[in-house]
Amino acid sequence: MTQAILDTLHDVMTSPWIYPALFALAMLDGFFPVVPAETSVITAGVFAASTGAPNLALVIAVAAVGAFAGDHISYAIGRATNNRLRGGRRSGKAFAWAERALAERGGLVLVVARYIPGGRTACTLTMGAVAYPRRSFALFDGLATVSWALYSALIGYVGGAAFENDPVKGLLLGLGIALSITAVAETVRHVRRRRTTGEREAVLAGSRD
Repeated sequence: MTQAILDTLHDVMTSPWIYPALFALAMLDGFFPVVPAETSVITAGVFAASTGAPNLALVIAVAAVGAFAGDHISYAIGRATNNRLRGGRRSGKAFAWAERALAERGGLVLVVARYIPGGRTACTLTMGAVAYPRRSFALFDGLATVSWALYSALIGYVGGAAFENDPVKGLLLGLGIALSITAVAETVRHVRRRRTTGEREAVLAGSRD
């Protein structure tokens, strides 16, 4: 069973269609975040290290360009449907977070949000909704998508290089590294948010006294 899966993955990864497929997945992930774009890029990185195909540089390039295109589609959706999205029960909280982060960090929040589950879409939609300047959006989004593509592909490459003769273990290692980094980032963000909330409450309590 495992060998059959490996053979299928090998056929997919060595096909010239892998590059348009990665582009499409990265693009869709920009406005439809359930698409497994990051997992696909990590997998491609694993096979680039263990079998030599696909080409790592091309994987990074098509993933970055696809993500860049997807984020701009999300930005356009935000411009067109901002009121409807703000009123949603679930999307309203994501919008509120993105607006606060945008006010605090400016365009750099777009780079940070790309590594937060669900954050990238909320951020790009919000930046469209508030009519953030398109040129500045493109600049920061370029930084975000290139760094994300490098990060995802190189994590896979590290896993593939560590288990050159066993791509499955390489993929598990790559995914494990990615999940660990995400978990640490989310924990730090949660702690900082609680600390900030506590400080604000303390200031408000002091002002009442």
